[in-house]
Amino acid sequence: MSIYKHDFLVIGSGAAGLLAAHKLAASGTVAVLTKRSPEISNSNLAQGGIAAVTAADDNFELHIADTLRTGAGLCDRHIVDLTITEAPPRIEELVALGANFTVRNGVFELGLEGGHSRRRILHAADATGREIERALLEACKADRNITFFPYYSAVDLILRNRPVRVRPARNICLGVYALEDKTGRVHSFLAGSTVLASGGAGKVYRYTTNPDVATGDGMAMAYRAGLELANMEFVQLHPTCLYHPQEKSFLISEALRGEGGILRGADGGAFMKNYSRYQELAPRDIVARAIDSELKRTGAECVYLDMTHLKAAFLKKRFPNIYAKCLGLGIDITKKPIPVVPAAHFFCGGVKVDEYGRTAMPGLYAIGEVSHTGLHGANRLASNSLLEACVFAHRAAETIKGGDIGRGPAARPVHWTTGNARPSDEAVIIKHNWDEIRTLMWNYVGIVRSDKRLARASARVKIISEEIVRYYWDFLPTRDLLELRNIACLAGVIIRSARKRKESRGLHYTVDYPETSDKFLKPTVVDRYRGK
Repeated sequence: MSIYKHDFLVIGSGAAGLLAAHKLAASGTVAVLTKRSPEISNSNLAQGGIAAVTAADDNFELHIADTLRTGAGLCDRHIVDLTITEAPPRIEELVALGANFTVRNGVFELGLEGGHSRRRILHAADATGREIERALLEACKADRNITFFPYYSAVDLILRNRPVRVRPARNICLGVYALEDKTGRVHSFLAGSTVLASGGAGKVYRYTTNPDVATGDGMAMAYRAGLELANMEFVQLHPTCLYHPQEKSFLISEALRGEGGILRGADGGAFMKNYSRYQELAPRDIVARAIDSELKRTGAECVYLDMTHLKAAFLKKRFPNIYAKCLGLGIDITKKPIPVVPAAHFFCGGVKVDEYGRTAMPGLYAIGEVSHTGLHGANRLASNSLLEACVFAHRAAETIKGGDIGRGPAARPVHWTTGNARPSDEAVIIKHNWDEIRTLMWNYVGIVRSDKRLARASARVKIISEEIVRYYWDFLPTRDLLELRNIACLAGVIIRSARKRKESRGLHYTVDYPETSDKFLKPTVVDRYRGK
């Protein structure tokens, strides 16, 4: 077991983590921990783009209004204002770092997505996240102050005091324990400031657009340390994930609907006109519920996104990766509609932070999807997520460099101890519980919820979680076990949050309370101390 010491520690290698690491490296040494290779992240899979005001016919007020409207009353207005007004400098920074956004006639080619009143989505064809990741990774790998630790899974935060008896504000984060895949050993990573940039938790659900690394590790670690998680009931399901037996999680970008795509049922009829005056450009929660309603009404397994009325040359140029992927699966999107279904995509909630990405615990920051800043409210406006990642990576890094460093003395050993744990001889339990939790969450805590479904889910997750905790303490940790422990933790948190919100708002829709209520015009906050 080793102890690694750096000035700064970043957990995750998405856009938020890489940009923060790049900025912090100017002031000291940075360790970046990633569960797989650094290229694998939610950011890398982002297709649509990054929202920012850059056009002459657009302005901050319009972007702010679109964000607030989509957030259904729960956005933090101050956070919305600062995020959107700080967008242009962050775009300039990405360009300076080498990100090549698509340009036409010397200006950015801007896309239109659901909920936006103007074309303001900067993109790199249909692989924007991959291009941003490429530029940031090149910058970070070229910096001698940054060291990557691939195939290390964060286990838990290292705290000055044990979290059971001490509230977060009276504790200090010293770093994390991390499991090395190659050796199976758990090492200690210590730093003056630790930045959680570990992304979302789409793998809590059976169907998701997220990569396998998205198991909510940062959220779960923060929760176990006593920190508050906010708005965890607001899980955004992307309306259009490719439905195909050979591809379980390929996203079909909202930008296709922005360019004129039409959603059709199995009978060929366009149905979005029956659900919203915005039709295909309605916010994602409305489109996802509309598709869910059509599937339940007709008994069909999927609906279809029709692009065949658009010119083939345009589709191939605007969406080269989606075109190639679908063609490889036997679907020529210029001639056939694309079979799609909703899938878990983005968490609007997360670890509660302030306007600088600071958590309630000194020495610990959270940025990107792992965090709850208040920007998204009850529903995220399309392409605001990469923007949030960049804005808060900048704000957190500048605050840390300004002297807000939480280093403190360790009051207990920082070496990991295994106790009486032994190698597992029943790994089948992990797979069984993994499948059961994700299926249960999809069926009972998905697009449409009810008190009865949530009660059933709560009871079952409690039993499974207790079994997982016993298993965790009896056997040596593996990456699969750590991820199972985390999705079980977050499944319980999501259910608790959903049961507390006795209304329907944004991404949370329950048949027992179909209307919105001013009584719940506030974030839902849970932590390990607050009971049920």
